[in-house]
Amino acid sequence: MTPTRIRFLVALAVIASAIGWGAVQLIQGQTGRMIPVPWTAAWTMWILAVALLIWGLLSRPRLLRKPGTRPMPPLVAARTAALAMAASRTGSLVAGFYAGIAIGAFPARATEAGNSTMWAAMVTMLGSILLAAAALWLERMCRLPSKPDEDQRPGSRRAVPRSEPGGVGARVRSGL
Repeated sequence: MTPTRIRFLVALAVIASAIGWGAVQLIQGQTGRMIPVPWTAAWTMWILAVALLIWGLLSRPRLLRKPGTRPMPPLVAARTAALAMAASRTGSLVAGFYAGIAIGAFPARATEAGNSTMWAAMVTMLGSILLAAAALWLERMCRLPSKPDEDQRPGSRRAVPRSEPGGVGARVRSGL
């Protein structure tokens, strides 16, 4: 598994927002009504985001092998990483879709239905962004540390400590 790239999540969100905006335009053009966005959608995304955040907070000491904790079994860590990857993609798609609905409902905000739809879509979008952020954080915690013998093979990059100029932060900024 390769780490999730933020560019990929942004691309998913942009595509989903175009679909959401198109759905609003299609429904409004055909029926003259606004797409109803239930507040339960917003609550669901916020509950999922908080649950994933709690799982990450409870798993962090075990994943980082802090003293006094039992290490997480490899299978559970792999499942946690898969959950994090799925949640980041889901959060990105849902955030984009509801952003598109909010943008499409913005001109109709003077009506009660348009205003309700816009605010419910925005709150759902924010919960979905929080879900994606929590998932990215959890996925990062699940990464395996690089082994020194693998980094010293011919053709591979040398392991650079975080404190050196070419450390982990420099590789992230350069897109590697």
